[in-house]
Amino acid sequence: MPPGSLTRVTSSALTPAGLLADALRADPGRPLITFYDDATGERVELSVATFANWVAKTGNLIQDELGAEPGDRVALLLPAHWQTAVWLVAAFSTGVVAVPGGDPGAADLVVSGPDTLEQAGRCGGARVAMALRPLGGRFPQPPPAPFMDYAVEVPSQSDRFVPYVPVGPDDPALELPGGELLTGAEVVQRARAEAGALGLTPGSRLLSGLPYDGWSGLAAGLLAPLASGSSVVLCRHLEQLSADGLARRKDAERVTHTAAPGVA
Repeated sequence: MPPGSLTRVTSSALTPAGLLADALRADPGRPLITFYDDATGERVELSVATFANWVAKTGNLIQDELGAEPGDRVALLLPAHWQTAVWLVAAFSTGVVAVPGGDPGAADLVVSGPDTLEQAGRCGGARVAMALRPLGGRFPQPPPAPFMDYAVEVPSQSDRFVPYVPVGPDDPALELPGGELLTGAEVVQRARAEAGALGLTPGSRLLSGLPYDGWSGLAAGLLAPLASGSSVVLCRHLEQLSADGLARRKDAERVTHTAAPGVA
């Protein structure tokens, strides 16, 4: 059966981590996330295998270096970015509850971009700083103590990840803005429903310019493509791209669907 066929990519996974595992078995070389930052000109493409490698390293960082345990809450003060997507699935894989845009003061650990370090300092637990520079680069200067520079710490982590405690479909996984808490099974169910609503099928290419500040952005920018065997062209600062530039991108990236304000 050829890689990437409909039968191969259809997943019966019950957890978000299971969706990634099934995608890895089905076709590890296919693109999963193609990321653009139109403020810097950055373009990064991650295959399923490359994304899974980053998730494994980050999962090991979470449970080994940060000491997080299942049920702990990680506030993600991060934009729609390929590294944010990595953190989401790594949190799901370890049983840590991902809280995009969450209150650092109420979280057990926090992951912050460079613009929210002061806000992130309210967290009493472990603090991780993300430079969000091209190619996953580190901060030009070390972030303020006690922040850990993700780009410095993650490369040495193991490429093989096994959670210390198995993560089940009924375990809490994602807290949405407003406080709604979803289990792993509910994340998967909603992701599949969103994929259907967007018309995604295996091989679709969804361009998303939505932020990761609510379900719609999280679904379009990661979860629905992952659940449907498709891929996402994730665009940050899309408003800085001209109409002609957007048309060229859609053509070059073979975009079949869009989820962005004012974009048809």
